[in-house]
Amino acid sequence: MEKPTIILVDDDADLRHALSQSLVLAGFDVLEYESAEGVVDNIHRGLYGVLITDIRMMGTDGLQLMSMALEIDPSMPVILITGHGDVAIAVEAMRAGAYDLIEKPFSADRLSNVVLRALEKRRLVLENRTLRQELSGEIELDKRIVGRTPSMLRLRKELMALTGADVDVLIWGETGSGKDVVARALHEEGNRKNKPFVALNCGAIPLDIMESELFGHEAGAFTSANKKRIGKLEHANGGTIFLDEIESMPMELQIKLLRVIETRSIERLGSNEIIQLDVRFIAATKTDLEEACQQQRFRADLYYRLNVVTVRIPPLRERKDDIPALLYHLAREARSRYRRDIPDFTPEMIAGLMAYDWPGNVRELRNVADRLVLGIWAGVGDNAEENTSNTANANLNVLAERVGKYERSVIAAELQQHKGSVKKTYEALGLSRKALYQKMKKYQLDKKSLPDYVDDAHSSE
Repeated sequence: MEKPTIILVDDDADLRHALSQSLVLAGFDVLEYESAEGVVDNIHRGLYGVLITDIRMMGTDGLQLMSMALEIDPSMPVILITGHGDVAIAVEAMRAGAYDLIEKPFSADRLSNVVLRALEKRRLVLENRTLRQELSGEIELDKRIVGRTPSMLRLRKELMALTGADVDVLIWGETGSGKDVVARALHEEGNRKNKPFVALNCGAIPLDIMESELFGHEAGAFTSANKKRIGKLEHANGGTIFLDEIESMPMELQIKLLRVIETRSIERLGSNEIIQLDVRFIAATKTDLEEACQQQRFRADLYYRLNVVTVRIPPLRERKDDIPALLYHLAREARSRYRRDIPDFTPEMIAGLMAYDWPGNVRELRNVADRLVLGIWAGVGDNAEENTSNTANANLNVLAERVGKYERSVIAAELQQHKGSVKKTYEALGLSRKALYQKMKKYQLDKKSLPDYVDDAHSSE
């Protein structure tokens, strides 16, 4: 954790300087203020520090300043200084949320000791808050970004760090690897989640209307402009603009986009009015933009503006151990769309999928999941039958064991979530009652194998 900051507020210049000097000698960074003006600009929920303020001040007094600080973060430690020995004020201050109250005169050692205790409490609050946020974020990202291979664990860790940071991001991944899923996760798990998420496929919009799509236009700006139109950039104000296939954007528009990113402002076509933007840019590409810059197919200055942070999505062929879990996740989505049961995944089928190289990545696997749920799957690739022979068959026992472990963990998790209710569990998993009982028997899932709070499966329906 970074070095703590002490915010010291006192209108007595001599006392303030003396206290500041003693705190600096004790190893703290100190921000001095002679009044409450501007103090709250330095207070935020992530601040590792303490607010020390005199109670009796001109204008906004210490109690009012404390109230303002606690509105920002109720856990912020506030140490009040008083020279009046007013018991009523002390009681009011402690009830209002003060960490401590020190009566003048006091020694520098006493102040340092109180500050150290307050900082220790603050450190624990921040660490617990961060842990809760990480656990919550990991759970949500686990649902969105499926996989337990090292590359996917690394990807989720990167996304966790970026969701709370309002920084532009470039996503690099092959076709079908899930760039749109990652972009939406960054938006919906971040600070802008309640604002618009506007996606624009730069390769799907004709050049002659792309500028209007991006910037909007005023009535009469060109021949067919019969009325004013709000562009995608303006519509995304406050939220996120997702520029998919950014490598396909025409060069003449790239310079205009660069200006928007630099100035965070636009002008509608046919207007001289400058409109300020508060947006986060997320761009996605399936090509190496640095190489495209060298070949003069993409502007280098735009590339370096977009490339504040780059997130690489691994292709499915590099994380084949994720295929069983990912297939089941996609099959559950297909079940919801088509209202069909999910069939059993045989070891032979999983072996065939694991032996395939997946040029279409997750999008291709999603198509397989759809066909499985619809009952029309016949293999993958041009030689579907070959995919399940020789090499694949040599791994059947290992794969069967992995699939079994995963299926058992999914069923156990659903039983726990639904407190042992078999009915809710087989409905959530898209199974029949008989199929669930058979699987529970197969994997020896009963009351003894689940936490104590799980009711007996028969009595909890």
